[in-house]
Amino acid sequence: MTGPVYSALKDRHMELGPFGNATQLLHRSAIHKRWSNWHLARDASDVAWLLLDKAGASANVLSEEVLRELGEVIESLQDEMPRALVIRSAKPGSFCVGADISEFRQLHNERDVINKLSDAHILIQQLADLPCPTIAVIHGAALGGGLELALCCDYRLAIHGASFGLPEILLGLHPGLGGTARLPALIPPLDAMQMMLTGKNTYDRKALSLGLIDRLVEERHLAGALEDAINGKLHQRRSDWRAQPFLYAWVRQLVGRRMRAEAAKQAPPQHYPAPEALISLWEKHAGNPGSMIHAELLSFAKLLNTQTSRNLVRVFFLREKLKEQGKSKSLSNDAIKHLHVIGAGAMGGDIAGWCALQGLRVSLHDTRPESIAEAIGNAAKLCENKHLSSAETRDVLDRLIPDPDNSGVEQADLVLEAVPEDLELKLKIHTAIEPRLKPGAILATNTSSILLEDLRGELSDPTRLVGIHFFNPVAKMQLVEVVSHSVINATIFRRARQFVDQIGKLPVPVASAPGFLVNRALTPYLVEAICLLDEGVPAEAIDKVAIDFGMPMGPIELADQVGLDVCIDVADMLRERVNPHQPETPEWLRSKVEKGHLGRKTGKGLYTWSEGKPKKRSPRKPAPTDTLDRLILPMLNACMACLREEVVADTELLDGAMIFATGFAPFTGGPLHYAQQRGVDEVIKRLHDLQEDHGERFAPDPGWSEGLLEPSTQD
Repeated sequence: MTGPVYSALKDRHMELGPFGNATQLLHRSAIHKRWSNWHLARDASDVAWLLLDKAGASANVLSEEVLRELGEVIESLQDEMPRALVIRSAKPGSFCVGADISEFRQLHNERDVINKLSDAHILIQQLADLPCPTIAVIHGAALGGGLELALCCDYRLAIHGASFGLPEILLGLHPGLGGTARLPALIPPLDAMQMMLTGKNTYDRKALSLGLIDRLVEERHLAGALEDAINGKLHQRRSDWRAQPFLYAWVRQLVGRRMRAEAAKQAPPQHYPAPEALISLWEKHAGNPGSMIHAELLSFAKLLNTQTSRNLVRVFFLREKLKEQGKSKSLSNDAIKHLHVIGAGAMGGDIAGWCALQGLRVSLHDTRPESIAEAIGNAAKLCENKHLSSAETRDVLDRLIPDPDNSGVEQADLVLEAVPEDLELKLKIHTAIEPRLKPGAILATNTSSILLEDLRGELSDPTRLVGIHFFNPVAKMQLVEVVSHSVINATIFRRARQFVDQIGKLPVPVASAPGFLVNRALTPYLVEAICLLDEGVPAEAIDKVAIDFGMPMGPIELADQVGLDVCIDVADMLRERVNPHQPETPEWLRSKVEKGHLGRKTGKGLYTWSEGKPKKRSPRKPAPTDTLDRLILPMLNACMACLREEVVADTELLDGAMIFATGFAPFTGGPLHYAQQRGVDEVIKRLHDLQEDHGERFAPDPGWSEGLLEPSTQD
């Protein structure tokens, strides 16, 4: 059940003690409120209820003001201590999602951080030291500082569906409000370290089995659970025998070595110092909680002032900016309810399955019934991978409707064509279905390389055409390019971006231009890797250079993942339309494609693949010393061209798109941010050097000299 009716019921069912339901709470707040972000009242049995309700925000965060007011609340309780203190969120969505990240940018050195964090530590300890029972009631997400706040309470009661996590590692940090000490003291230390080192969430039943929460209840049973906690009838779960060996430093050091090895596979320590800092904290101080908390504060302050953390904080805000591209204040009836997908191949089938998983009604058409059946089977596997129950999986598959007759065209709010990159085929489909579209419906194409100007020519109403370009694999790739053209209807373009947000992806608005943004920038990187391969540099050596830089995989492996046929088609198109100096595709590579050796999807390409992984050998010889610049600088050059040509609106959208679509080393803050930090003059000089050594394809784009990038500043 969704929508405003459900929201109203949910508000009424939330147990808010003396505040009644959420509507009554809002009314009471309008009459009198002592604090801007907290509500405090006692019920008839002298239990104090403290509700967190961050002013002007959809979710609770622990801003400086929120923490200052919490200190005032705790002080107000000292004169007449209540029988117990219950802390919960007044917002229906979640408990608290952590610190106010925007305030991190106001802290310019370690001393600033230490001063700010010391005050917060004193406050949080005052909460932990209250003589009355303290109970955190958690619904939705309790993340970062929100979870650390809950860890200071004597009991944690969770409503079904709650989630818990310490994601600071994703910002180049570790917990900073005592979590490094309190979590391993509460649950098995190895599980605690796993949570902190990966940043992954733990969900309700798993949290209960770990001992992270004391009881998991339905909202209607919360009152009884609270009484049990207040009256001492609720057993407090504490760390068991599994924690005992880790009281010895030599045991922690032994295990720490294995932790380092595992962490380094995901986050190389030369780029991401936080995992090493966290493991070192645990090894040295876990036997003494007070020492651990003090050392945590100093370590957090040091990490926050690293370039890695500042860049990862930037990435956090890049993600938020991309999400904003899909937000709308319009009425909810603008949302897409029925999606019709034409083409059940690898892309179309996966798009249909993903959208059904996100709650949309999806009809799927293809002239080949076996393709539709395969797409439905893949959707079932996706549900399994997402750990959905059999009932939830059935609901998803019920929403995914086989449509061999293509009858869904008339009912759909959005019709998405996802057939192969053949202009004539796409034109034929568009002109056939356009008269059947209902008023206001969107006609979208998943094209990756065909200009929308070429697709709109035969439409009677080209204003409703939009590009919605997904990347493969659909379930894993976060970014979707939403492509405009000169006559597109602004409402259609907004609704298309809103649709991308609706299905849990990040929309980046781009103009119709050869390769759009991501393929335009990525292709020179892949082409140069093929040039190096053609020169006799081993594939493994080329990939190692890129991985050492911080890319999630090397360009040779990536070409196999994308498909060598796709890479050649895009490269040919860009050579013809954008850069005539781009090298020709070698005949040996075209021959591979002609033989059907396309990469991962056929099991053989530039690598041989087995069980979804490439077979690699140790490089016979290292790559040349200029390999990194030969790979990365052409990508940066193409990014600058896209910025100069206004394919994308600004550097932040560009950097965010490249990080979330290609995995461009996040610790750099994005390709153009990396160029700023490296120095624009240095980038121009190296491009000129490479141009002299290797040819005109390295000629610096004019945008570098036009002042399109501001000098580097600390974020």
